[in-house]
Amino acid sequence: MPVSGVRIALDDFGTGYSSLSFLGRLPLDIVKVPRPFVVALGSNAREEALASAVVALGRQLQLTTVAEGVETEPQRELLVEMGCDLAQGFLFAPALEEAELADVLSRGVADRTRRRLRIA
Repeated sequence: MPVSGVRIALDDFGTGYSSLSFLGRLPLDIVKVPRPFVVALGSNAREEALASAVVALGRQLQLTTVAEGVETEPQRELLVEMGCDLAQGFLFAPALEEAELADVLSRGVADRTRRRLRIA
């Protein structure tokens, strides 16, 4: 349960120094599927299996799953099939300079950049 609207995400789970023990010890709300796993979707079965495992583990622990670095529609489709909740990446919005970001936020269209993976 978020405190004062604060939610905690474990970024790049499964890479570097992150471990399974963090998922049980920390009060997490979100687990992120690392970009290297997402980039390999559809071309590397081992990396695809890792992405699927992170999504499945997150779902079993009732965490929101977010895929990083989604650049293509086929990647998005595979993530939807896996049951991933959300995604971020160039498929949804390009990187913005500070002034451009301020303009987008002031116009109230930032929600467009947070497109959900699941399409009703």
